[in-house]
Amino acid sequence: MASVIICPDSFKGSVSATGAAAAIAAGWRSVRPGDKIVELGQADGGEGTTAAYAAAFPDGRWHEAPASGADGAPVTGRWYVHDGLAVCELAQVAGLPSLSQPDPLGATSRGLGEVIAAAADAGCQRLAVGLGGSASTDGGAGALRALGLELRDEHGARLPDGGGALVNLVTIDGAEELAGRLPMPVVVLTDVTSPLLGANGAAAVFGPQKGAGPGEIALLERGLQRWASLLGGATDVAGMGAAGGLGYGLVQGLGASLTDGAAWISRHTGLDDAIAGADLVITGEGRFDRTSLRGKVVGHVLALARETGAPVQVVAGQAADLEPSSPPVSTLLDRAGSVSAAVAEPERWLTEIGAELAASWPGTRAR
Repeated sequence: MASVIICPDSFKGSVSATGAAAAIAAGWRSVRPGDKIVELGQADGGEGTTAAYAAAFPDGRWHEAPASGADGAPVTGRWYVHDGLAVCELAQVAGLPSLSQPDPLGATSRGLGEVIAAAADAGCQRLAVGLGGSASTDGGAGALRALGLELRDEHGARLPDGGGALVNLVTIDGAEELAGRLPMPVVVLTDVTSPLLGANGAAAVFGPQKGAGPGEIALLERGLQRWASLLGGATDVAGMGAAGGLGYGLVQGLGASLTDGAAWISRHTGLDDAIAGADLVITGEGRFDRTSLRGKVVGHVLALARETGAPVQVVAGQAADLEPSSPPVSTLLDRAGSVSAAVAEPERWLTEIGAELAASWPGTRAR
């Protein structure tokens, strides 16, 4: 009897991490029903972080509150609480996919601040905030404004939301009060190591993904510089550029701490301990490439498995630009024939891949 750990990330826009794990497991069990299968959906701070945490602690509780989307439209913010620890994520309330079209200058992180405030008011004792999938590049200004900070221009008028307005920032009110706004520690989960500013910062690296052209990137960079000059604190700490600079805003404004999102979820879902006894580890994500090895779920799983010697199989929607040392990869694209077909029926292809992997598996590994 083999011990198989199935621990994928979500396949963004297609299937959740828990759904992907279940589909792969169903395929495996159809061929090798006697094996011990452990399903542990993973995340790295982006889309699916809260769901992965909730799946690991099913006796917790979901909460909801009104919030603002990335475009300011009303949405429902959600967070999950288990044993006093609340987990929420930016992607759920103000992620890029929520916009009908990108708005690099006007998109806001305000909704996340509203969720944080609601979770605090509901009495949570600790808070973990997943960053990733951001639509905005506002340095976390929107989120902090929802928590009481006020931003004004040279005439004393309130600034509109969005990173594009920060170039006109002259005064910040309420920073001291904000520091004591939350009665619990906050940890920020991120999958990137970018600083706030510069060639490797929030605007330059991630602005294009949010629809920003060269002129808009320059404007956003100037706005973030202005924001940081007034809010203060270091800007070059790894991870402060996450989610359009939201990492910086939460650290400087709320005293939050930054941590590796994949490692945090891994510990809380029990993956670290589970891999130690595994004969095979199956992980995956929507697109597997060189960036998958840096701060993402797949890279973290590979590092854990390397410590124990467990072999790893990657399942991905598609794969490209791989490292020579990358583990074997099975893709939905190869089976479905097109991206649209793969996205339309991800569980079907994941189940087929699970069955194929089981059929070719030689058995338990030597220890």
